[in-house]
Amino acid sequence: MKTGKLSRRSVLRGSGVAIALPLLEAMRASTARATTEASGPRRLAFFYIPNGVVQSAWNLTDVGKNYTLSPTLEPIESVREHILVLSNLDRIKVAGTDGHAQASTCWLSSASPDELSPAGYPLKRTIDQIVADTTGQETSFRSLELSCNPYEDNRESIYFDNISWFGHGHVARSLRDPAQVFNRLFRVEEYANSSSVLDLVMEDAKSLQPELSALDRHKLAEYTDAVRTVEQQITRVRRRQNDIAKLNPTTPIKPWQAMQRDEFIQVMGDLMILAMQSDLTRVATLMTGPERWGSPLNVEGWFDKPIQHHSWTHGQHNENIRKQLERLDLFHLEQFVHLVKKMQAIDEGDGTLLDNTAFMLGSGLSSGEHHVCNNLPTLIAGNCGGAIQTGQHVRYAEGTPIANLWRSLANAMGVNVSKIGDSTGLISEIN
Repeated sequence: MKTGKLSRRSVLRGSGVAIALPLLEAMRASTARATTEASGPRRLAFFYIPNGVVQSAWNLTDVGKNYTLSPTLEPIESVREHILVLSNLDRIKVAGTDGHAQASTCWLSSASPDELSPAGYPLKRTIDQIVADTTGQETSFRSLELSCNPYEDNRESIYFDNISWFGHGHVARSLRDPAQVFNRLFRVEEYANSSSVLDLVMEDAKSLQPELSALDRHKLAEYTDAVRTVEQQITRVRRRQNDIAKLNPTTPIKPWQAMQRDEFIQVMGDLMILAMQSDLTRVATLMTGPERWGSPLNVEGWFDKPIQHHSWTHGQHNENIRKQLERLDLFHLEQFVHLVKKMQAIDEGDGTLLDNTAFMLGSGLSSGEHHVCNNLPTLIAGNCGGAIQTGQHVRYAEGTPIANLWRSLANAMGVNVSKIGDSTGLISEIN
């Protein structure tokens, strides 16, 4: 099929349902702008780890391309050429206010340290929303905010379970229920009489087949398989809930609560990837868990009994506790790498989805033991359309504000801003 026959905004449609298509060869056009778009738009996504990390097991000793991996960063070995590790990026902590609330709420904040909100934090518009102001004009959803918070007790305020803000007092509230996220993304109406979204749109997909090249048909099949996989994951959890319901528990358990930790993070990550792959959004945040929550947390396959992440961070002087924390940090890195590899496996234009994305892992605290905010754990996967020089570790001068990174990422996404928060310049490895 000749290129340019399909719009980048083409969708598969069924009764009450519309699924956006991934980038296909048939969407390529002859104009310079369309050719650029056909190579894949740039995306920006954040993978948040609460409560900081164990610094002694995270920090790297050498810089450059041939750096030696620290124990916590060992999982990135298989994708290290696609990773940029950054050290000595700081966030200024405001004394007299909660360290953990600041960690999550102010991590992506564009506010200067002296621009205090009524909550006492330098909370203003976060970098993801600054970028979404521009990219959201091209997508169905300006941004996507996800949280893998397994708790329903809600003992903490919104400051501990959200990292995206339109401004102080205006949170871009994160979603916890994968089924709700799926329905929101793919516009599944409540009256749809089908167990599968794909069942409603397959006729449309079949009619599209004759117009596609063999490569496009293969890519469309891969994409619909990915959508089906997410549906199946959600269905499996629902079935598990049916078994639990037969026991007549006194308190109903929602499906997302029944997920194992790795399953929860991966299904949310899959939804994020689908949303970016289909260009429903180009900006996303994913919290692996909430800050400071005191309820026990199950991490199946890694710990034999429920853990206390927050309280552990204040017991790092105990070697046994510190080792357990290191293991939890390792778990989070492995989950991140799984998602990186999934992005890497999705062909897009002349590269991959990962090539067109800046997928950042980080935390608003360096270490939760003393609520330290200097030398924040920071790494980025993907080169955002060639803007990021990956495959190396860079250590900046002490005191370099992480706002410099936010400004550089904004510029890489085509949003040129002269200053963000307490930024003093740009990161040279991002252009």
